[in-house]
Amino acid sequence: MGNHRQVNLPTSPVKGRGTAANPDNRYAAWAREAADDGWEREDETAKPRTTLTPDTSKSVISRNESPDLPFDRSINPYRGCEHGCIYCYARPSHAWLGLSPGLEFETRLSYKADAAAQLRAELAKPGYRPAPIALGVNTDAWQPAERELGITRQVLEVLAETRHPVTVITKSALILRDLDLLAPLAAQGLAHVAVSVTTLDADLARKLEPRAAAPKRRLEVLRMLAEAGIKPMVMVAPVIPALTDHEPERILEAAAAAGAAHADYVLLRLPREVEPLFRDWLQTHYPDRAAHVLSLVTQMRGGGHNDARFGHRMRGEGALAELLRKRFNLAKRRLGLDSPLPTLNCTAFQPPAVGGQLSLFAG
Repeated sequence: MGNHRQVNLPTSPVKGRGTAANPDNRYAAWAREAADDGWEREDETAKPRTTLTPDTSKSVISRNESPDLPFDRSINPYRGCEHGCIYCYARPSHAWLGLSPGLEFETRLSYKADAAAQLRAELAKPGYRPAPIALGVNTDAWQPAERELGITRQVLEVLAETRHPVTVITKSALILRDLDLLAPLAAQGLAHVAVSVTTLDADLARKLEPRAAAPKRRLEVLRMLAEAGIKPMVMVAPVIPALTDHEPERILEAAAAAGAAHADYVLLRLPREVEPLFRDWLQTHYPDRAAHVLSLVTQMRGGGHNDARFGHRMRGEGALAELLRKRFNLAKRRLGLDSPLPTLNCTAFQPPAVGGQLSLFAG
């Protein structure tokens, strides 16, 4: 078969999933094309199950040099994400596993069972220099699989033991299980904690991010983080033109009332396969405004659906993007959410003992 690729996206939603589409990954030398052969068979996407496979990669810390990101290293205990957020910018990364960025991104997950051991070994290397590690920024570190596997908690235990700075962001209430680790880290100036809130509309949230915590529950998470002594950030992400862009002020007000101390936002990004998946989602759930949403996206993205340039990809450009920025900053100042995040402490780090060998300088 040649390398002809045709993406056939369905319009029938799958309950509890962000998409029913399963386009081929862009690295495959072959492509599938749906065809009616006259045989009746059960729809394979009707009740897709989640499968978990061990990730056997030999390192756990990923590095980046992006000037748009406030960190140069990150850990993602899971590849793929069962939350199923249709807009997730991480979907295209599933192609590296030979899988689809569509339904397979939500249902065929991999996990780093030895993440804590690998982290311990990397932190113990003589040349290691500490800087904040971002935990779960590509896919959520507290997605449903974490309830049983506990990999994220194991990673946090290593970071707490070594007094290593960490930043985390989640849409999950499961993070509350790890308050006993996060609160002391934050008290020592070693942790930033953020909760992502896309919308306050529960019905919209069920369609956008079907297996993430409901908006009301996320506000409760902010409240409990604040009560534990953590000064959490609310991340309004992504802001979707003509769908959620009327909400930032309301979200910030609700978050401030719940105890949030900081706020930030990201404009919708539609890289690679995310664009056709999101387009199909719009046609399925909001056909009356699909064209308008995409038109506004192009106006805020330099005429395309995505702009990967540093300095532009998080905020967009043009008059509409500038208006959004001004609205957000005004609301932050009014609500006292405009203070910068404190710098995390990188001087308290203590390399871990590996294989029973204590550091020469352990005290």
